[in-house]
Order: sequence, then structure tokens, then C-alpha cells
Amino acid sequence: MSEPSNPVATPRIWEVGALCRAIADALESRFNPVAVRGEITGFSRASSGHCYFSVKDATGQLRCAMFRRAASLLDFSPRDGELVEVRGRLGVYEARGDLQFIVESMQRAGQGALFEQFLRLKAQLDAEGLFDSARKRPLPLQPRGIGVVTSTGAAALHDVVTALRRRVPHIPVVLAPAQVQGAAAPTSLVAALSKLYLLAQAGQAMEADLSQNPPIDVILLVRGGGSIEDLWAFNDEQLARTIVQSPVPLVCGVGHETDFTIADFCADLRAPTPTAAAELVAQPRDVWLGALGLLAARISDGVQRQLDARHQRLDQAAARLGRPSGLVAREQMQLARLAQRMRHGVLLKLQRLAQSQQALAAHLPQALQRSVAQQSDRLGRAALRLELLDPRLVLQRGYALLTDADGHAVTSVRQARPGDALRATLADGAVDVTVTQPRLL
Repeated sequence: MSEPSNPVATPRIWEVGALCRAIADALESRFNPVAVRGEITGFSRASSGHCYFSVKDATGQLRCAMFRRAASLLDFSPRDGELVEVRGRLGVYEARGDLQFIVESMQRAGQGALFEQFLRLKAQLDAEGLFDSARKRPLPLQPRGIGVVTSTGAAALHDVVTALRRRVPHIPVVLAPAQVQGAAAPTSLVAALSKLYLLAQAGQAMEADLSQNPPIDVILLVRGGGSIEDLWAFNDEQLARTIVQSPVPLVCGVGHETDFTIADFCADLRAPTPTAAAELVAQPRDVWLGALGLLAARISDGVQRQLDARHQRLDQAAARLGRPSGLVAREQMQLARLAQRMRHGVLLKLQRLAQSQQALAAHLPQALQRSVAQQSDRLGRAALRLELLDPRLVLQRGYALLTDADGHAVTSVRQARPGDALRATLADGAVDVTVTQPRLL
């Protein structure tokens, strides 16, 4: 009998992608679906609407992705430091071989420890009035010097210096280096600010040696973005109280646009980024040069106009003083023109009066004839109307005029009594009558 062979066992050789898929399948079958509780850190939202962040606790950290559909169902805005419960499935991002958690839903599970500290300190300082808008000061339009507090190795310093060099290369910048991350960072930031405060106070009192230390009119406190832990130094109470003691306006540009720290609320102005902080205190030099050029042109034009006006008045005065005979001649010419105009006006008036008189003389006979004819016509019409009113014309038609003994007209039977003597006047004479019996109609 031959002995059995004992070949050496060799591992299976995997394709990288196949191994990642196999691991993903193993995770899918063993864990999914799964729910995780932890604090959010490094949260960001892409332009596509997808969200990327990590959840962590004291012993571990898990990379997460939440796609747009699930993110659109959120009823709050996630922030670094919040304690949340996320539900979804574990998977492997095959392009990098990273373990990631695909989040399908998220809800708050309470505030994270750091975020709770942030809220407590914010409420305390707000109650003390450190965030009061009444104490915020406007930024100087043209500072004599700019103080910068940040780390010498930070990208924020490069961004600030680049922006200032581009916009206001003529304004001196004083750097007070400080740590911006770690346990010693708050003390370092306070010390750096205190140094700049001394320079600012000396500049305000006109005691600064301008050749060595330019006066500071505004201070920039800047740092690049990061997680809530990275920016925690700017949530220090001592730093907050130091910021509000600044003798000059202070701009805080810490993190990205979505990052907020206690320093932001204490500063005179918050900038979304370090570069934005530099641009807020640095009006472009070209703008000021253009404004100065415009003012210079306006001043030059105004001076030239005044000089021209003065020269013209001087020439006129010189002409009057230098040749008085010419002035007398001009006045004589003016008098002659006025006399001629007066003579011409009188003659013209006399001519118009003579023409009017001739016209009246020519029209007077005709006017008299028309007036006599009109009056004769009116007289004839009046005589005709008067003749028509003659009572004898009425009597000729058979009517009679009755009068009593006193000559009064009798117009009613009630005026006559039996036996009264009346006279009836007819067209050709009168008849005496006696009333026998009055009768009413």
C-alpha cells in the first residue's frame, strides 16, 4: 500500500473586485439591515444632494453615505456633533475598498457631548450680552494696518495673504501666529490677540512707531474648515471674552460657510471663509485709485473754471479802467439809440391817431343815417301799437262804455241797482239809461 500524498495547501487567488463583492455579500447576509447610534462628524452635502459624513463614538468611527432620495426625507439639518440614530445597510465601496454604511433614514438621538457644551456656553454668553448687535462695530473702509491671527502653517494664512496682496498690497499686515487646533490652542489664540490689541491701542493713541509697527485698525481671526473637534478651540469661553475686548473691529473667518463657533457670535462680523474675511476688510486698490482719480479730475475742472471766470472778470475790469473814452462812447451810442426809438414811437402813435380820426370822419354820416332810420322805424311801430289800443276801435264794433254818475266805469252788474242812472258811451256819442233790473249771467 502506498502512502497518501500530502500536498501543501495554497490560498485562492481573488480578483480585487471579486473579493470586494464577496465581502459585501458576506456583510449583507450577516448584518443587514442594521441601525447605528453615534455622533455626526465631517458632515458635507454635495451639489448632487448626496450627503457624506461619519458616525463615531469613543471606540470607533464608521464612514456613511446618504443619497439624495433619503436625504430629501430628513426633517432637520444634520450638524457635526449631533447624536443620531441611522438605519441602513453595510456595504463596500469597491472603487476604494472602503467599508461604508448606506444610510436610508436618520433621526436625532439627543445632542452629542461637544454640541451640548457648545449650546450651554452659547446660551450663557448670549445672556451676558456678548452677542449683542449693539456692540458690533462697522469695519473701517481704509484701514492703516491689518492684524491676522492664525497658524503659520495653515492654508488659511495663504488664502488671506493672497487676497490682501491682490486687493490692497499697500496696506501693511501684521501676523500674530497661534495654534488653531488642540488643547493649547485657546491659550495661544488669546495671547496672539492680546499682542495685536497692544498695537491697536498704541495706534489709536498715535504712539506707534510707524516704521516698525504699523497701527492696527482691524483684526482677522481665521482658520480653515474641519470637524467640530478641529474647530473646538474657537468655542473657548476665555477666547470669547478676549474677542469682545478688542479695541478695534474684529472679523472671524473660521471654517466653511456652514460652520459656526462661539468666536463667530462674539466677533464684530462673521465671514464664511478666511478668504471672505480678507475681502471684507480690503476694498480693492483699483476702486480707491479710481475714486481718487475722479476726485482729482473734478477738483482740476473746478479750479480751472474758477480761474477762467476770474480771468474774464479781470479782463473786463481792465478794459473799463484802461479806456474810459470807449465807455463814454458806448453810453452815447446807447442814448442815441434810445432817442431814435422814442422819436419813432411818437411818430408812429400820431400816425395811428390820424388814421383813426379819418376812419371816424368817413363813417360818421353813414352811422347817423342808419341811426335816424332805425329811430324812425321804431317810432312808426310804436304809433301802430298805440293806435291798436284806441278804445274807440272797440266801440265801433258795437260795444259800449258804461259809467255811473261820478264817471266811474261800471264793469259788473253788482255795481248797478234798480233806478241808477248810467251813461252808455257809443262810437258816435253817449246815451243816458236807467237801470230797471240787474241780471247775473
